This record gives sequence, structure tokens and C-alpha cells, in this order.
Amino acid sequence: MRKLLIGTISTVVGLISFLVLGLVLVIATEIDADLPDDSGDGLAGGMTAKVPKEFRHWLRRADRECKHREVTAGLLAAQLHQESGFNTSRKLKSKAFAKGPAQFVDGTWATWGRDIDGKNGADPYDVPDAVIAQGRLMCSLLGQAKKSGIKGDPRALALAGYNAGWGAVQKYKGIPPYPETQHYVSIILRTVKDFSAPDGGGDLKVAGHSTAAKALRKAARKIGTPYAYGGGTPNGPERGFCDGNNGYANGVCAASRTKGFDCSSLMQYAYWPKIKLPRTAHAQYDATSDHPVARDNLRQGDLLFWSHGTGFIYHVAMYAGDGKVLHAPRTGKSVELVPLKTAMPARDYRGATRP
Repeated sequence: MRKLLIGTISTVVGLISFLVLGLVLVIATEIDADLPDDSGDGLAGGMTAKVPKEFRHWLRRADRECKHREVTAGLLAAQLHQESGFNTSRKLKSKAFAKGPAQFVDGTWATWGRDIDGKNGADPYDVPDAVIAQGRLMCSLLGQAKKSGIKGDPRALALAGYNAGWGAVQKYKGIPPYPETQHYVSIILRTVKDFSAPDGGGDLKVAGHSTAAKALRKAARKIGTPYAYGGGTPNGPERGFCDGNNGYANGVCAASRTKGFDCSSLMQYAYWPKIKLPRTAHAQYDATSDHPVARDNLRQGDLLFWSHGTGFIYHVAMYAGDGKVLHAPRTGKSVELVPLKTAMPARDYRGATRP
């Protein structure tokens, strides 16, 4: 009996130790994953120096967490600027008693607030807690916007839902006719470019004032703009279309309600009007193929192309220097800066040209 009792106690103690260790590991893993990392890989959307340093890592994490690529670090930063000007003072409260840099009221915070950094519980004034809650709420609203069937930019609908409540968006089948909400949506979408940069924490360095340099700078200002198949003109982002195979997301034609660029319209926009590139990637290759560029001689502004074998050119990007390209990749993503080696399948790389 004594041996049985000792064995039972040992088992219980072992089980408790295992559970405690597991909890410690979970907590450690969560905190470890959140250690500041300002290296930036271009995949999560970058920010300009207008975004305070203490917000940058958490904005990148919020961006990475959301499967909807319209939710970018730049968009969330522009929203925070409109909400509070990145103010973390505990004296900051709105007339509706919204708190913290992301301006959460108590009821909404109870749903979305979490203790992200393991410090002092969930706190709407704490930067990590506030930004991740903001990102998760915006991601949820973006998903609702896409599924709703309501026409318009899903980013605008999500922002309207954040400001006025999703119920109001559903009631009016679009941005509610409230002056505050309409101003809120308009100014955030207008200022996204002011907070977005090609790489996770700094401006893209472009040398000189050549046509190519100006084209790269112009394209870089559109980082974070959604991809829209068939969308975009020499004048800027426009809604696209679906052709039976392209432009769809989750079985729905996303392109027709997304104002953005596809890969070739972004290149056309960047070089226009100095160089009037044709509209499609294949036509752009044909128009510039008499000026081929070897991979080890690439310069900023060069065009890079991908095709299936020696056939139809299906993608174009712009070389941004330092082994990276700037492009509009595909439906569900946004204009971004990424390593050349991961931009598209390496086997499909066709070559580069200099416009």
C-alpha cells in the first residue's frame, strides 16, 4: 500500500510538473516570438520614419498575423495616427471613453484585448497589446467586408466598421453617411502612403535622378496598395476584373471590387509618361527585349520577367537593388518589396530588360 501511495504521489507530482513546464514553455514561446526585430524582410510591409520606433515591430507582427494582405503595417500605422497620433498617455480618452493609441472602448477591448507581452495583463495603453488587438479586429472586419457582398474597397469598409461598428456598415450597405466616419476612412486611405515604405523600417535608397530612378521611387510609393487583376492605369490604382481564371479569392471576384494594380499596370504607371510601356507583361517584354540585361548587371529600375518555359510571359517586376524586386504579386496580396530569389519560382525566370 505504501509503495502504491508513493507511486501515486510521484505520478501526481510528475503530472503537475509537466503541466507547469508546458505552461512555462507556452508563455516563453509567446514572449520569445515577440522580441523586437527591426531587421524587416519586406514581406510584411514596411514603414517610414513617421512611425515611432516602439510601434514598428508590433505593426509588422499584426501585418504577418492577418491572412488578408490588404491589412498592412502601413495601413494600421495610418489608422493609429488618425486615432491618437501614436499617443500612449493614460490621460488620452475620447468623448466615448475610448482608450489608448488604438482607441478601444471597454466593450470592444473585452473581446479583442490580450496580454501580448506578458506584462501587467491586457492593457489598451500598452503598445503591443493595443496594436495586436487593432490588427486582429481589422483583420476580422476585412474578412467580413470580403464576404459581405457589399461593393467598394474592403479596406474602406473595414475602417468604417472599426469607427462606426460593422452593424452600421451592413445597415447602409457601405460606408455609413456619418461625417466623422467618412472623414476617418478618407484620410486614412489617403495617408497610407505617408506611413508605408519598401523595407521594414527605412526608406528605399534610390540613387540619382534618371528615368529609372524616378520610376522606382514612384512605384515604391504604392507599396501596400492591393493587387487587382486587370486593375490600374497610368494614372494610378483602379478596379480590375475577373476573366474566368484570374482575379478570384475564395470563389468570389475580388478584382472587380478592389482598387489597385496588377504586375504590369504597376510598371506602366511607374514609367509613365516618360516611357509609355504597353499594358501587359508579355507586351512589355516584347517592347524592351532589345535591351537585355544579365542578372549580375542589374540596375535599379530594370524590368524582370517570368514565363512558363519559353512561352507566355506571366509576370513582371522592377529591380530595386540589393537583390530585391518591387512588384504586385497576385490576388490577395499587395505591392511589396521582396528578395528576387523568392519573388516567383526560380525555374520560371526569363530574364531582365532595361526600358
